[in-house]
Formats: sequence, C-alpha cells, structure tokens
Amino acid sequence: MSSYFDERNEKTLAEIDAVLDTLPDFAREFNVGISMRTMPLTRLGYLRDIRVFCDYLSKKKFKGTDPADLTVDDLAKVTPADVEAFIDYLSSYTVNGKKHICKEHAKERKVSSLRTLFKYFYKREKLGNDVMTKVDSPKIHLKPIVRLDVNEVADILDEAESGDSLTGRQKSFHDITAVRDEAMLSLFLGTGIRISECVGLDRNDINFEDNSFAVTRKGGNTSVLYFSEEVADALRRYIDWLDGQITDKTPFGKRIYDRDALFISNKGGRMTPRAVQLMVKKYAKAITPFKKITPHKLRSTYGTNLYHETHDIFVVADVLGHKDVNTTRKHYAAMSEDIRKDVVNKVKLRDKDGDGGEQ
Repeated sequence: MSSYFDERNEKTLAEIDAVLDTLPDFAREFNVGISMRTMPLTRLGYLRDIRVFCDYLSKKKFKGTDPADLTVDDLAKVTPADVEAFIDYLSSYTVNGKKHICKEHAKERKVSSLRTLFKYFYKREKLGNDVMTKVDSPKIHLKPIVRLDVNEVADILDEAESGDSLTGRQKSFHDITAVRDEAMLSLFLGTGIRISECVGLDRNDINFEDNSFAVTRKGGNTSVLYFSEEVADALRRYIDWLDGQITDKTPFGKRIYDRDALFISNKGGRMTPRAVQLMVKKYAKAITPFKKITPHKLRSTYGTNLYHETHDIFVVADVLGHKDVNTTRKHYAAMSEDIRKDVVNKVKLRDKDGDGGEQ
C-alpha cells in the first residue's frame, strides 16, 4: 500500500480516537467489532453519524442525559417512531451552536450508519430486536448525470495544454503545471480512477512496459488497471519533465521533497485532493462554465464512454471498482437509458417476413 494511504489511515485513526472520547462506551465496542471488515475512513463516518444520533437522543428522548452516558439499554428503548423523528430532525438541526442541514443523501448515509450499529448489537444478542428493520430509508431522487461530452473531453485536454482561456494569474502558474495537469486529466478521463486513488499514486506504481498501474481502491484492495497509449504519452511527458526538475535543480525542483509521489504540487509535495478539485474546476470552468465538473464527473464521463464502447455494464463495474453492479447503474443512469433504446426494436409484434407465428 502507498505511503500516502498509510499516512491517511494513521491520521484517520487519530480522528476516530477523538470522536470516541465524546461517545458512549458502546461506540468503542462497536468500532472495535467492525474494525476487521471496514476501513478507518468508513468507521470514522459511522462514528460521526452516531454522534449526531446520540446528541439527538440526549435532547429529545433521554432529556438531561449526557450523550456520552448513553448505554446499549438505552438503544433498546429506541422505537421506529424515534428513528423517523430523528430523520425529520436532520432536515435542520444545531450542534454546539452550529446549524446543519441534511439533504436526501446525507440522511440516507446516517440511516445506513444506524442500521450497521443496531444490527451489530442485535447479532451479539445485546439487543432483543433490530429496530432499524422497521424503518424505511429516506426516498432518494436521482439527479441528472453530469459529464463531459466527447468534444468537451478534447477541449479540456487542449485547455490544459494551452491555457488560452485562463485568467492572467492562472496563466502565470500554467507554465509550471501544464504538463502535470494534462497528464492528470488524461489519467482521470482514460481510466476513471477516483480522486483518492489518483493522489495516492507513486511513481513506481506506473509500468510503461504494459501500460498498467497499481492502484489502492476504495476498501484498501490493490488492483492493476491499464491505460491507453494516449494516456501513456501524457504520463511519459510529465515524468520526463519531472525528472528534469529534480536533476536540473531549478527553482521548482529545489522545492520537491516528496520523491515518491507521482503528482507533485507547486510546493513540492504530493498533491492533495483539494488541490486536484481546484485544478479540475479551473479548466472545466474555462471550457464548459454551465456544468459543475469535478474529478468524480470525469469518472462518470469515463464510465459512460466505456459503456458506450462495450455495452457491458459488468465490465464497467469491474474497471471502476464497484463491488455491486447496482452502484454502477445508480451513478451512470444514462446506461439504463441506452439499454432501453437498444431493445426497443428487439421484440416483434408481427413477423412480416415469416408466416405470422404459430397458430
């Protein structure tokens, strides 16, 4: 696993400890119990959602009780109506003087965290029943899929190369970042990797002998993905340029202190997810200002284009690293639309070339 992911996990574990200090004892037991099958980031998300739920219980159901003093016996007293009231509460609530608003997907995630919590203690026979089996998930309305059109894919790569539409200040940095940005955009659009997978890449993960690279996927598994010769050319240009920066000791090269990372920031260290988001936004705004394009939308673009070429949703799910093909269908709804279009003439009502069928 990349040192980037080791460092990220170490930081996340420290955050988990800080959150656990504010939670009941059962949260620590829960965290340990699921640690063998979940990544630290997943557990941190669960615990943050559970903290909101415990805060709600201390305010509404067990008034006067400190959230940290709640017990599993208190969880046993939670009813489906309590959970439904909690879901409604999430629409607008305040914690430590800060107002929060949860929309559909945020509510769904918190309900999912509670399902995992109650199921855990029910399976260990510390709860007589699993109240969450009687609670419906919030209704989710699928949003239109935003992605780049074919011509926009070419345009954003051209813009990264030329910088013609950038502002004056952006152009002053473009001479330094152009080769890197074109390589990174090519990798996103040519492989569909996630932003965390991209920033976690090390130089030795890239193998030009067979145009492959090792990537640490969501969940911690390592996979080998492949890229086209077009992507390979962009990566070679960037790595050759980067080697020159290091060996020639230019002003930029002197600041390079992370010699393992593939994508280096202007300051010389591994690029952060936030820096990548801003980079994508900069070029996307120049070529398609009315679309909110993010690294994930570049992933959507690749996934949709791959489906158009293969018409095999299972191949798309495998390449994108989706464990469940339904995830692929949900995020790439345009695929389902294409399937419906493709089959429209498959079923014949009358066989005009035959004898009309069996009598």
